[in-house]
Amino acid sequence: MKPPAIPHAAKSAILLAFVLLLAACAGTPLRDVTDPDAPRALPATSNVAVSWSDPAGFSDLRRSTNRWESRRGDWVRDLAAYVQQSVARALPPGERAEVTITDIRRAGDYEPWHGPQMNDVRILRDIYWPQITLELRRTGADGRELEGGERVLRDPAYLTSGVRSPRGNEALYYEKRLVDDWVRREFAAR
Repeated sequence: MKPPAIPHAAKSAILLAFVLLLAACAGTPLRDVTDPDAPRALPATSNVAVSWSDPAGFSDLRRSTNRWESRRGDWVRDLAAYVQQSVARALPPGERAEVTITDIRRAGDYEPWHGPQMNDVRILRDIYWPQITLELRRTGADGRELEGGERVLRDPAYLTSGVRSPRGNEALYYEKRLVDDWVRREFAAR
């Protein structure tokens, strides 16, 4: 049995739709966190400024078994925005905070030995815990420095610590949980 012939007009319409789809995709660049033209800071709010060093040096990219996939997306900016919002909510009135993210290792890693169909899937295991290193400078309403220095946020037991919440499927869930725990400790009532 021979398949039905597709009319010439239908072939032309399909080809045109395909070409337009390719053109639309070509105009949308893939996000790359290591792009030298990408911003390295968020617009400062009235009391919180967040910046980050070059993501190309972050552990997540240097140690990844799939560096191309690790570079994709806006995950550094998204995590920085979460830090900014969390600190802004917890910071006492009149105080300011400057946070510089110096290293990020996200939860999980790529395991290429599972085959090409799993090449872009982050596998969560105890050996791939999240860790964020940052510099904090906190000043009072009078402008004098209250606290400062490096903070290393990590949770080697990230898969078993804490209760899974509905947010568990959210992007950067474990990294955001690190930030939440740090903000609670760092900005607790004095």
